[in-house]
Amino acid sequence: MRFGNLQVKDYYFVGVQLLLFLIYFIPVDLFRLNIPDWLRMIGLIPGILGIGLAFFTLFQLRNMLSVFPTPVDSGKLITKGAFSLSRHPIYTSIVLSASSFGIFSESVFRLIITVLLFILFYFKSKYEERLLLLKYPEYAEYSRHTPRFL
Repeated sequence: MRFGNLQVKDYYFVGVQLLLFLIYFIPVDLFRLNIPDWLRMIGLIPGILGIGLAFFTLFQLRNMLSVFPTPVDSGKLITKGAFSLSRHPIYTSIVLSASSFGIFSESVFRLIITVLLFILFYFKSKYEERLLLLKYPEYAEYSRHTPRFL
């Protein structure tokens, strides 16, 4: 079933993603970790790098940004900058930041949600890549040389 140029699957992926984002920020104190302060501080480094990667990617995408996996009609294939590091730098940055904050907050609950986000992004990216291959035949070559995530 289609709504405009979007499939029901697009809405499903974005809906589950939004739900996981909301659940991530629920203050649940189950299964707290006991991490030394110095390690918690070091654990912030991937999160800071993830936020930087997100801003760099957002700058690169500008008006081609969409929360949906279906490529925008006016889009073009970007393989430079953040996209030379990862085929899905936004997903990568979210997982880096979420895991980093989960460690910093000593929350097993947040780390579990981060794993669920990673699994969701894996399947969302597989779906997205099928659509990108249809729109951009050169995506096949690009995907052979660039990792899905960092």
